[in-house]
Amino acid sequence: MTASASRVYRLAFVGAPNTGKTTLFNGLTGGRAKTANYPGVTVERRIGHFETPGGRALQLIDLPGIYGLAGRTLDERVAVDAISGNIADEDAPDLLLIFLDASSLRTHLHSVLELKALGRPAVLVLNMIDLAKRDGVEIDIAGLEKALGIPVIPTNAARKSGREALINRIDSILDGIQTNTAAAPQKIEGNVLKSLQGEARAIANKVIIHEAGMNRLTRQLDAVLMHPLLGPVILASILFLMFQAVYSWANIPMDMIDGFFAFMHDQARHIHPDWLASLLADGVIAGLGSVLIFLPQIAILFGFILFLEGSGYMGRAAFLMDEMMRRAGLNGRAFIPLLSSFACAVPGIMAARTIESDRDRLTTILVAPLMTCSARLPVYTLIIAAFIPREKVGIFNQQGLVMFGLYMAGIFSAITIAFVLRKTVTKGETQPLLMELPSYKLPQIGDFLIALWNRVWAFLYRAGSVIFMVAIALWFLASFPHSADGIRGSFAGMIGGVLEPLFRPIGFSLETVIALVPGMAAREVVVAAMGTVYALQGNEEQVTQSLAQLLQNAWTLPSALSFLAWYVFAPQCFATIATVRRETNSLNWTLFMVGYLFALAYIAAFITYHVALMFTG
Repeated sequence: MTASASRVYRLAFVGAPNTGKTTLFNGLTGGRAKTANYPGVTVERRIGHFETPGGRALQLIDLPGIYGLAGRTLDERVAVDAISGNIADEDAPDLLLIFLDASSLRTHLHSVLELKALGRPAVLVLNMIDLAKRDGVEIDIAGLEKALGIPVIPTNAARKSGREALINRIDSILDGIQTNTAAAPQKIEGNVLKSLQGEARAIANKVIIHEAGMNRLTRQLDAVLMHPLLGPVILASILFLMFQAVYSWANIPMDMIDGFFAFMHDQARHIHPDWLASLLADGVIAGLGSVLIFLPQIAILFGFILFLEGSGYMGRAAFLMDEMMRRAGLNGRAFIPLLSSFACAVPGIMAARTIESDRDRLTTILVAPLMTCSARLPVYTLIIAAFIPREKVGIFNQQGLVMFGLYMAGIFSAITIAFVLRKTVTKGETQPLLMELPSYKLPQIGDFLIALWNRVWAFLYRAGSVIFMVAIALWFLASFPHSADGIRGSFAGMIGGVLEPLFRPIGFSLETVIALVPGMAAREVVVAAMGTVYALQGNEEQVTQSLAQLLQNAWTLPSALSFLAWYVFAPQCFATIATVRRETNSLNWTLFMVGYLFALAYIAAFITYHVALMFTG
């Protein structure tokens, strides 16, 4: 059949990114395409032309990659509008060429069902079929075509021979279509999306005859690890093991580091003149040593998080948390920045860039500092070591249980605050979770060790720069001028004395207040500051004691618990505050975050202190 010369058929290339749309587009147009922006936006469109073997004139439209019809990003919204005929002065396409990577049939088949539901004529282009066959993937093409109710054409867009099957069927497909009225894009609710995903899995199970061994192993593991009941239990167990390991595995290296700095402190005491001995022993060594002793625990924490990321489990954790996150007004994708914030809030906040919804992204940024970052670890470990007995509760370490409780307090606080924010200042619709899950794999040992070293080195660098300078400055402020009133008569004591009345109701002493001030630079600095402050006040016998032992004598249990409650919430980190300012591009949101976190910290510490006083007298 020879097509009428007056008719030009519009074919839209649609599908997920990296499925070969542009490769086929360039192959059919010979690279001769017109590039221009869609009206009113910066999103580019590429339009080319092709003539079928039957003589039909085709206008080919290469659309931005999409994962469905939700329209979470500007690119996706423009693509959906183009598919539905909602672009000014443009007709809806006569035919959709839906691209799908043959080796990722399970992953993206649900988006094919979404596009098919629009009611527009469509063809599934099963691309990269050669690579799928190479990897042992075998698909029942006829069965897939019957299940979907649309033509399915396997292709290899990168080769001319691989495009022939599609080219040869275009005319017969166009013969069977009629011009339809454009369908409006459907809003995909969370339950509808899950239904489509379930339907897609059922179809994939029927039509995939054979698949790569790692894909089968991934599905078998997911059947257990992603189970609606077992999955969350396994995730909680992994996190619990992580916090137990932070204590149980780090004891020996921590004792070695503690012994080394005790030796260095003793040697520095013999240096002359006395002021230099005090600077080195009570300032530098006491300050650095009180922080570096926690390096093994921080390395263990980083190691766990890196392993979860490299193994492919981190994305699964996001899906497992999706239901809980949705109840808080977020989606599961926010779980990854929040979990990354366990290591450090700064990269966690930056990771929120992957969240499409502006409201979801802002809410995630505002609650990320509540996650218990590694900088809190020295503070928690110090107080727990001083006031929580190193005993077993069944098979578990009691100190590890308390640490786990503090981490859980941060998590549930973040979820609760997110819920409140989404109902008030960041109110808006919650986007459904769509993300591609990689196959499970063991992390490359070289990459793992390099990434672990980079994170450990970042901690060491901060200890060797920020903490070093703070320790020296605090030593000077706490040592001069010499006074019979001890530290209260020093410069540091004068500064702390101004703030002390504000913190007295929550059980903080003058020494604690003095340490909090430099602790604004970075949370772990407060431990170094305490090491310096208490070392300067003791005699020779006292300064040889560990900081935990000194705190046992200087603090009461209610004060210690109040201090822990303060650190669950307090935003004591200039780097985090600066990152929030940069990522939100808003001083008002930054001040809002700092204000509500300090308010929560004070209220939590006040309640904890006075409740503890009631029980301890």
